[in-house]
Amino acid sequence: MRTYTLHYLFNGEPRTHAFELKQPHLPLHEAAMHLLQLHFGDSENSLIMPNAEATPEEIAKQAERVGLTRIEVVDQPA
Repeated sequence: MRTYTLHYLFNGEPRTHAFELKQPHLPLHEAAMHLLQLHFGDSENSLIMPNAEATPEEIAKQAERVGLTRIEVVDQPA
């Protein structure tokens, strides 16, 4: 397991969240998807979440549209 700490802005406010994942690398678009799920996963409006075929660029753009910006991934190996 690796711990990835994400530093980002949510609607202009600085936030930090850590995820423990088994994957050896966390690309920015996957980090954005984790943050979308964290902030909007329980939302009844499924239009907020990108579709399963979304490209990395589409995922990043969707995150920006809903206020998730300046995402930075910090890898903390165990």
